[in-house]
Amino acid sequence: MLTLFRWLLRLFVVVAALALGGLLLAYWLASRSLVDYSAEHAVEGITAPVEIVRDHAGVPHIFGATDRDVFFGLGFAHAQDRLWQMTMLRRTAQGRLSELFGERTLRVDELMRRLDLYRLSQAAVEHQDADTRAALEAYAAGVNAWLKEVNEGAKGRGAPEFFIFSNEIAPWQPADSIAVIKLMGVQLSSHLADEVLRARLTLALPPARVADILPAVPGPGIAALPDYASLFPSLDVKTALSTPPDQSAPPLMPVAPRGLAGASNAWAAAPSRSASGGTLLANDPHLGFTAPSIWYLARLELSTGGVIGGTIPGVPGVLVGRSDKLGWGLTSAYLDDQDLFIEELDPDNPERVRTPKGFAEMRRRDSIIHLADGSARTITLRWTENGPVIPGRFFDLAAITPPGHVTSLSWTLLTERDTSMTALIRLMRAQSVREAIAAGALFVAPAQNLTLADSGGIAMKLIGAMPERDPAHQTRGRMPSPGWVAANRWKGTLPYSQNPEFINPPGGILGNTNNKMVERPFPLHVSYTWGDTQRIQRWRKLMQDREVHTRESFIEAQLDSVSPTARSLLPLVARELWFTGEAAPEGTPERLRQRALAMLADWNGEMNEHLPEPLIYAAWMRALQDRLIRDELGPLAAAFSHLEPLFIERVFRDVGGASAWCDIRQSTAQESCTDIARMALDDALVWIGEKWGTDLESLRWGDAHQATHDHQVLGDIPFLKWFVNIHQSTSGGDNTLMRGRTKGSGPNPFLNVHGAGYRGVYDFADPDASVFIISTGQSGHPLSRHYDDLGELWRRGEYIPMSLDPELARAAAVGVMRLLPEDGDEGG
Repeated sequence: MLTLFRWLLRLFVVVAALALGGLLLAYWLASRSLVDYSAEHAVEGITAPVEIVRDHAGVPHIFGATDRDVFFGLGFAHAQDRLWQMTMLRRTAQGRLSELFGERTLRVDELMRRLDLYRLSQAAVEHQDADTRAALEAYAAGVNAWLKEVNEGAKGRGAPEFFIFSNEIAPWQPADSIAVIKLMGVQLSSHLADEVLRARLTLALPPARVADILPAVPGPGIAALPDYASLFPSLDVKTALSTPPDQSAPPLMPVAPRGLAGASNAWAAAPSRSASGGTLLANDPHLGFTAPSIWYLARLELSTGGVIGGTIPGVPGVLVGRSDKLGWGLTSAYLDDQDLFIEELDPDNPERVRTPKGFAEMRRRDSIIHLADGSARTITLRWTENGPVIPGRFFDLAAITPPGHVTSLSWTLLTERDTSMTALIRLMRAQSVREAIAAGALFVAPAQNLTLADSGGIAMKLIGAMPERDPAHQTRGRMPSPGWVAANRWKGTLPYSQNPEFINPPGGILGNTNNKMVERPFPLHVSYTWGDTQRIQRWRKLMQDREVHTRESFIEAQLDSVSPTARSLLPLVARELWFTGEAAPEGTPERLRQRALAMLADWNGEMNEHLPEPLIYAAWMRALQDRLIRDELGPLAAAFSHLEPLFIERVFRDVGGASAWCDIRQSTAQESCTDIARMALDDALVWIGEKWGTDLESLRWGDAHQATHDHQVLGDIPFLKWFVNIHQSTSGGDNTLMRGRTKGSGPNPFLNVHGAGYRGVYDFADPDASVFIISTGQSGHPLSRHYDDLGELWRRGEYIPMSLDPELARAAAVGVMRLLPEDGDEGG
């Protein structure tokens, strides 16, 4: 027995030693790619030394003799800190993820190939102006210079992920940067999914009920839509209604689920509304959370002056930020820039589709997708005159496509003549609001609201190509339409002068929370679907509560966690439940309900992470909406994974007979809205009790509303996920200015998955008092202290300075890197 014990002990020691050795070896290999921020590198492609000063937060301040050298330095810094992220963005746009991940990402690659993003990006390079092409080439040279350092200097393959997946990294090309911008357009798109859902709802519901569940944003009325079935008599309506929405999301799919596309906040104050007498601007663009964040902070010292703010790795420019003279912010415009077309196939030749002039051949091209196991798939790409053909297995298109037809997509993003990169470069160099608006004329997609502030004024301009539709369009772009009808087809794009514009408004304050911007008749309407009807209410109140504003009041508004939705819905939904009936015995469901109602009655709507009321409210509204729509919509109910505030309000105000949703069709009894509200609250409390316990006062919203900054590839791998994922308890919610959009599905539907990865507030009375923050850290390397060092500041609502003073950057530098021209290099 003693001998057995000794051998077991020896075996344990050997196994433990091998495991420890393996861990140490893995750590050593991974640490090889940590960047020395004080190193010197001799590189090709610059005319004079370039200095990269990284301040205490790891933000690079890049100085060079020429703008080309500065863009080279940005490419070098991006590649040092975010090489894996850049390659994943590029592979996604190219449709080449399956070379690393196999079948899991085949669907993503197929969609990207069918959209043809990368070929369009390659063609777009020639449509940029000379300065932009020079910036793209210099940036690519900077990225490739770091790749050379990695390959020749044994720097751990550039990132730890390359030890697990292929370390073959193709040189960066100018087209890659344009492809990243187009990919961001894919992530921000939403109208395609809304068109499909609206079409399916018109098959299931009468027009009045469609107007309830997908209501128009309040304002002048919209003409009635045709019945979708009447447009396509051969459609199998039964199949269209019984097919559940596709809720699957392949890894790295850039198309966001409904309700999780682009969002953002931006507002500005003129000197007349500023306590300091200078303009103010605040901006927090919202995207899906990842680790690292999609945002990367940087300062560029250009010939036109310094610029500092948020960049996206892979793109040579500051997308949101400021210079000494100008501040700019972006919010998703929700411009209706996508239309689906149902194309009729020629019965005698399925390669032809009907057009206004008869049947015409589709363009086609074969494309080969290589998989990690060495196999390959060949797909045939097709285009009609309206755009690429999208198979029915994407976006639930099969449910609304009749037999003998296919679906194509028109989208402003899908063009070779995309000069959005030139617009971004010119925007960085603009010296005034007027110059910035002029630069926006070249921006194509994704459509954005550009908020601006210079020393004397403020403005907002929608930038992005607006489709020109025929006033006789059958569905006005709200649903798929017959592609062979001439009136449905786009006639080009509208002049830039038609894009909404607001310059120095009389009230001295302007802003956008993805809310409805204008009320104009079709086809100048901009959109029928907007991203917000709630946050704008709270923003308007906060702006009007003060005669003048400060940097601090703008920060306070950015971090405001009061839900106007909770404040408006709870009095409606609970009006006949509060303080009614006798006290119920302890331990009964009735008593639990009374406790919950009493707590909500005293609550001010603040979605604070430490409070229990936000969780009770959110679970109640979720259960309520499900009870209202489940019997009416069946499988389609799954498409509504987030609270629809206007729908709940219409139902409980009985707008146009909307209270009909409260009656359960399958039951013989006549349920009232109060009945459904009470049953839904009981449902919610049962769910809370099973997951969080029945001690309501001890609940914390932050336990359910954790921000999930997950590594997109390693975040699901056991053991590794504990090192690469960043989870934080957070305040806010779906409809607060400090927006923390919830997941909406799965066992933890209230996880915070989409919000302000970047926040910036710019004060032009004292520009160096401007501040910004991102949601993780600057580095994409999990072993770097800059991987998550800004995340806790972001969670607490803190910021770091945004200074263009080079001495301040050097005074707090964690490293000063010098790039030196190689002998004889003239920068060509």
